[in-house]
Amino acid sequence: MKKLLAVGLVILVLLLGVWASGPFLAVHNIRKAIEAQDTAALSQHIDFPALRANFKQQLDDQLVRRAGADVQSGLLGAIALGMAGNLTDGVVDMLATPAGLGALIEGRGLVRRVTSDRINPNENDVNTAPSDPLEGAKYRFQSPSRFTITLHPETEDPLVVGMTRDGLRWRVTDIRLPFDAAALANE
Repeated sequence: MKKLLAVGLVILVLLLGVWASGPFLAVHNIRKAIEAQDTAALSQHIDFPALRANFKQQLDDQLVRRAGADVQSGLLGAIALGMAGNLTDGVVDMLATPAGLGALIEGRGLVRRVTSDRINPNENDVNTAPSDPLEGAKYRFQSPSRFTITLHPETEDPLVVGMTRDGLRWRVTDIRLPFDAAALANE
């Protein structure tokens, strides 16, 4: 009886270890994919439909907040906001790609990352390997199925990457974009 209990306890501890190490293994694979600039490997760890919906919601909300109550209350302002909301689809399409996410996580400008080879191929930092994009990140379990990575936690608006568990696999499903809160308060 004691042996059966001991074996059951060992199995439970092993399963708990596999579960707890899952997001850290996914983060390690994401780090390697970003450093190697391997978009195929990076895309295996991302739920693109969920991420697109997340980006769309954040950008639309930011657009309405920046417009202010005066613009929202008028008929022309409402029409302009509706048209501008359609323009956020293009930004979402740029961000919700492996290259866009790699640039976002690295902290580099998206347009520069995507077009740097075409703009100035002799530029010094085009061919240099990026530094560790997750250096100094803070990791946290929010629930048994939710894990967050906070990049650049020392800044006022850090980039927060949310991962969700699907079985034993962890995938990026949420990235809270670092909108400048101070600029928003002054507008």
